Amino acid sequence: MEPALQSADAADRFFRAETVGSLLRPDDLIEARRQFAAGAIGTDELRRVEDRAIADVVRLQEDVGLALVTDGEYRRENWWIDFVSKLRNVVIRPGRSAAFTRAAGEDAAEPDYVPKEVLTVGKLATDGPILVSDYTFLASQTRYAAKVTLPSPTRMHFHGGRGVVSTTAYPDIEDFYADAAAIYRAEIAALERAGCRYIQIDDPVLAYFLSPRMREGVQAEGDDPDARLARYIQLINDCIAERSPQTRIAIHICRGNARSGSLSEGSYEGLAETCFGGLAADRFLLEYDDPRSGGFEPLRFIPAGKEVVLGLVTTKHPALESRAELRRRIDEAARYVPLERLAISPQCGFASVVEGNRITVADEIAKLSLVVELAREIWGES
Repeated sequence: MEPALQSADAADRFFRAETVGSLLRPDDLIEARRQFAAGAIGTDELRRVEDRAIADVVRLQEDVGLALVTDGEYRRENWWIDFVSKLRNVVIRPGRSAAFTRAAGEDAAEPDYVPKEVLTVGKLATDGPILVSDYTFLASQTRYAAKVTLPSPTRMHFHGGRGVVSTTAYPDIEDFYADAAAIYRAEIAALERAGCRYIQIDDPVLAYFLSPRMREGVQAEGDDPDARLARYIQLINDCIAERSPQTRIAIHICRGNARSGSLSEGSYEGLAETCFGGLAADRFLLEYDDPRSGGFEPLRFIPAGKEVVLGLVTTKHPALESRAELRRRIDEAARYVPLERLAISPQCGFASVVEGNRITVADEIAKLSLVVELAREIWGES
């Protein structure tokens, strides 16, 4: 398919079945990344391994029936770090944020894990588009529509707040937000020029505001949690403010996913009115795979005309969901958002970090196939 037709498909089609982004990396790709980190291979060889793996994972997605594909985030160490590390004047260090604590016994693959912090030590800038070449390669490998996932800029601020942004470079924190938004607007414009018409912003940080412990951490950093959340909504809207009317902007809000663990829990009720009502995105990909996500009642705040992708199929464990139960839950969600504006997906990616979740590729295929089959059963298309 020609790129122009791919773009039109992504702009006009309502995708009923979707995968969030990351997919399990093959062993040879994991090994190549290890060798690259050790200095045993160079950038060109790593990219050759990535290219082969991406071509294969595109076929996997097409074979299960997905009409919107990703590159599996195969060029990334994790969902956010590779993009952020390409910005000028940022330093990534081990986490120590007051806004992140974990209660004893909380679900986690790594109980002592604390997210890394991003230090902004000077004026934010880039050396040009970051993801355009990745998108161009992906689009060349598929006859279907291709999407790009972007980490939300909130990831650069939440873990540390004002304390991780240089007061020398940014005596007024509003200038930091303005520069971050300008970088994202430029990145989105560059992706659009390359033909991309579906861009997803990943933002688990927004769900952190559901956690009383993390809200207390924000207060310890000197901020009001509700005011910070509102500022983040404005920041995301500023990032997407100049996108083409033909570009679909999606936002994915989950509660953590790395290595089959989680970072927060709670119904979307605590942020639904602010986020669902305030974000200028076109499509919401929401996590609904287990009781920690709460019920569908918060969907009443989704504005008319917006699309909702229900993340009903878990990527955290291999057990395959009941098709009848999934159908029942979609019908329940349709009490708050009309069925014609709903779609289905896994709750998150299968590999937010290189190592991936604790399931197999066979499990991954089974879950994606279930998503596609159910979409076709309900809406007549995927």
